[in-house]
Amino acid sequence: MAEKELDQSFWDNRYIGRDTPWALNCATPALTEYMEDKKRDSSILIPGAGTSLEGIELLRMGFTNITFCDISPSAIAEAKTKVTEACSGVDFGNIKFIEGDFFALEGSYDYIMEQTFFCALPIKMRNDYVEKMYRLLKKNGTLFGVLFRTEFEREGPPFGGHIDEYKSLFSNFFYIKEISICTNSVPPRAGNELFFICKKIVKE
Repeated sequence: MAEKELDQSFWDNRYIGRDTPWALNCATPALTEYMEDKKRDSSILIPGAGTSLEGIELLRMGFTNITFCDISPSAIAEAKTKVTEACSGVDFGNIKFIEGDFFALEGSYDYIMEQTFFCALPIKMRNDYVEKMYRLLKKNGTLFGVLFRTEFEREGPPFGGHIDEYKSLFSNFFYIKEISICTNSVPPRAGNELFFICKKIVKE
């Protein structure tokens, strides 16, 4: 079977057709709870943001420097609308919406949040993902999020994986502070998610 072309058209059609089975109707608790004690002016990137309920919740928590990035124009347009509706009174001076390819993105961030972006990429691109994350993080930056801990029967995306694979992949560029079964997943994903925290290794 030929590999799907997971390009802008593919993802935009998925959002337009509401073919987004990975989407939740709430922010992922593990992600927002991790950020509870972080500085509110920290720079945060959410790649493959979609309509990002996590980003909206961070804004409600008082974070002021968030970048939403997605290759789908429809997803970014909807994210803008939802943020505006949900967060009236928010200063949008440092809130950015980037429609484009994550791998062409430039910038430097304190935190990058992983939520169903890694699993959306073809498996052959996982090394590229890790290297790009490394380049986008500041010297003491952190990549954190959730990953699936299962393989899927149907052809991806999403694409699954296992903890040993992730450890091998991320350890090339990051110090893995934590990677374990997520204890506060939403019910549909209970037992099938890993929560992870990776600190950038500063290479001399």
